[in-house]
Order: sequence, then C-alpha cells, then structure tokens
Amino acid sequence: MPIPDHSPDPARIQADLEALVALESPTEDAARVTAAIAAVETRLAEAGAETTRIPGRDGFGDHLAATLAGGREGAPVLILCHLDTVHPVGAFGPAPVRIEGRRLIGPGSVDMKGGVALALALVRTLAADPAPRRPVRLLFTSDEEVGSPTSRALIEAEAAPASHVLVVEPAREGGGVVTGRRGVGRYVVRAHGRPSHSGLDHPAGRSAIRTLARAILEIEAMTDYTRNVALNVGTVRGGTGANVVPEHAEALVDLRIDDPADAEEFDARIRALASGDEGVTLTVEGGINRPPYRRSPGIDSLLALAREAGAPLGLALPDVHTGGGGDSSFVAAMTPVLDGLGVAGGGAHTLGEWVDLDSLAPRGALLARLTDRVARM
Repeated sequence: MPIPDHSPDPARIQADLEALVALESPTEDAARVTAAIAAVETRLAEAGAETTRIPGRDGFGDHLAATLAGGREGAPVLILCHLDTVHPVGAFGPAPVRIEGRRLIGPGSVDMKGGVALALALVRTLAADPAPRRPVRLLFTSDEEVGSPTSRALIEAEAAPASHVLVVEPAREGGGVVTGRRGVGRYVVRAHGRPSHSGLDHPAGRSAIRTLARAILEIEAMTDYTRNVALNVGTVRGGTGANVVPEHAEALVDLRIDDPADAEEFDARIRALASGDEGVTLTVEGGINRPPYRRSPGIDSLLALAREAGAPLGLALPDVHTGGGGDSSFVAAMTPVLDGLGVAGGGAHTLGEWVDLDSLAPRGALLARLTDRVARM
C-alpha cells in the first residue's frame, strides 16, 4: 500500500506547542491541568473530532477523550497523551516559553506537550484526508507524572478494544522509539517507635530511625543487576530533634524490574520487611505501579510499519528499552503498542527542558503516516 504524504504544517505545530507550554500545568494543580485539557479540547473540536470530558477526581485534573471518525467500522487506533508536567508554576520564570536558535525551551515542552502538539496535527491532517479508515481515538490524561492513579483504568478500558496503541512520549536519543519499559514499584516504609529524652531517659525510647535504617540496608541489598532489578531508597524522613529518641520515620522506595515474575517476587519481599526491634512496628504501603512493558511479535510488526513510514522522512527509528515508567506499560500485554513517537529534544524534568523545532515536521509526518497506515489495515 503506498504511503500518503500526510505532511503537517510545522508552523501550526509550533504555535500549538508554544500555547500549550505557556499553560503551565503541574500535576498537583488540577485547575491548571484542566485549563490545558480545555485548550486541547477546543482545538480538537475545531479540527472535527468528537470530544468527551472526564471530570477529575481525588485532586487531579480532568481527562479528555476524542474520536476522529474514519468512515469505516472496526477497532480504533488509540493515541495516548498526557498534559501534566513535573514543573511548579513559575519554575521557568515569568515567561515560561523561550526560543533559542532552533530550540523551544519551557516546562513540559518535550515531556510531553510536544507530543500533544503532534497529536493535534495528526487530527487535522487525517480530517482533511477523505480516505476511509477505522476510527482514531485519542486520550489526554492529567496525572501521568505521578503514576496515573485516576487514569489507569481509563487507559486500560480505551486500549482493550483498540487494534494498536501509539504513545507520543518524546523520542529517545537518535530519534529512537520505545519498544520496552521496566516495571515500576513504589513503596512507603514506616517505622513507629517510642519517644524519650535522649539525656534524661534514653533507655525508655525505642528508635524508629534505627529500625528503619536496618530496613533500608535490607532494601538496598535486594538490588540484583544480573536480573536487571534495582531498588532505590530516595527519601528518608524522621525524628523531631537530636535530643529525642525518634518515634516516627519513613522512607520512600522505588523498585525497577524487567520480568513480571520478578515483580511478584520483589513486591512480596518488600512487603515482608519486619521490625525485629521490640517496641517498634514496621509497615509497608504501596505496590507495583506499572508492570513491565515487554516486546512481543505484535510490537515487532508495529515497529516494522513505523520504520516503513519513517524511511522516506530520513528517520531510522532505532528501538530502545528504557528504565523509565510510562502509560504504555499498562497496555503492552493486551494491545501492540509503540512508544516514543513524540518530538525530539532533551532535558526532560529539568529547568533546561527543550524541543528540537526541526523535529516537528518529520515527527509529525511519521505519526500521521503510521496512524493512517494501521487505521487502513
């Protein structure tokens, strides 16, 4: 089947990108994320898509679903996007967007408002093409950066009937696309002891920090690079003063695994942590947040289609397995998924986050060509 041109307008993509980045939208600010969702909804409706707003809950912003009808019945192609960012409002200064040469710098620019701008271009491009295809569904969520607590069920429900899922997270080094992700577990380990004055009645105290310190050493010792398993204690809090035996202490733990069986094993090992100290209790909360996203024959076929679409654009699309978590992990076991189809750039989650403006045209064309190809199969 010949591949249509489907070249979107890079100036329009850049205009959308600048507007969306200017709408700062940290995950914890539901009103601001919802404002970004509303801006996308307006653009989608203008392009001819049908939209449905899903009200936010539990302190998070709204989600947005959209459908571009293609004139054919059948399983839809799903495009996954998120509009929340990690950056607090004002982190980039009073003017959050700036252009330096061929770079656009701003909060959430590469992760992943650049991808959202490509998704908007995709809708406009396919809406202008009368060729019959299966529907294209788009889902824009508001809580990806904190593990998708209110959107996971929605993502899974949208992916279940889909033929393919395309995710516009940023391109990897060299323009790579993502064909696998490590699974992620998140835990809070808490110790509760008994306070006392360290000078007047030290023996009466039961130190939560001492018990937690032992647990931390156990956790760190679980790391096994031969199995590609890593545990990291990233934050530790506890105590009230140097002269008080600490009553409370807690640690935040991150687990990364490649194998679903390892996920079950290490989840159980973390949950089995015990105090061992009289008068101190140890509790564990949390679990596997995102399962491992493992390559499959369906993903291999989808990658081949992407490379076929990208070759005339000069895009080689090396495939990458990454340690970072993402919403693609929720759906990879049920539906062929290809991630990293967004813009090129760098500095994600830093104050130097940027998008390569020269990537807008080829990456936009890639997304449109690939979506069209799979929707016409």
